[in-house]
Amino acid sequence: MVDIVAPREVTTFWFDELEERNWFEKNEEIDRAIRKRFMDTHLALSAHVPQEWRETPEAALALIIVFDQFPRNIFRNSPHAFASDPLALKEATLAIEKGFDLQTPEKHRLFIYIPFEHSESIEDQNRSVALFETLNDENLMKYALAHRDVIEKYGRFPHRNAILGRVSTPEEEAYLAKPGAGF
Repeated sequence: MVDIVAPREVTTFWFDELEERNWFEKNEEIDRAIRKRFMDTHLALSAHVPQEWRETPEAALALIIVFDQFPRNIFRNSPHAFASDPLALKEATLAIEKGFDLQTPEKHRLFIYIPFEHSESIEDQNRSVALFETLNDENLMKYALAHRDVIEKYGRFPHRNAILGRVSTPEEEAYLAKPGAGF
């Protein structure tokens, strides 16, 4: 039987043990810690989500982090890094429908909205921009717009092509050759 951690362990780790700068940096030590501590939980929840993970704003936030953020650490540079994105998007949609995003501390709310930013659907990207607009954070808004602009132009994230085994178009190759391309 797999030992699934409690939602509180996810949020405590993400918001209390890590510093904000750790959330989006590539760091093998953090990747290793997340892999060791949360991989079994990620895999188990990907197969079945117990109801308690959807009952409170904190639990829903933890579930979204498990599906959206943790795989990017656990499976970095692998197609598996993006495999649970549809699950994260589904849970983010449910959380918003329940009003859980508005019951979440504003500085944590971005993690409910990021699954829309990670989607390769222009509709989700437009929703991402609208959601991030509510946070009144210039830096977060800059990233939401940049993600949407890439999807609007290419219909996908070209920086994922190599990892996902997709062939880049000449336009995507020109984009990827620019300094700072990708996210």
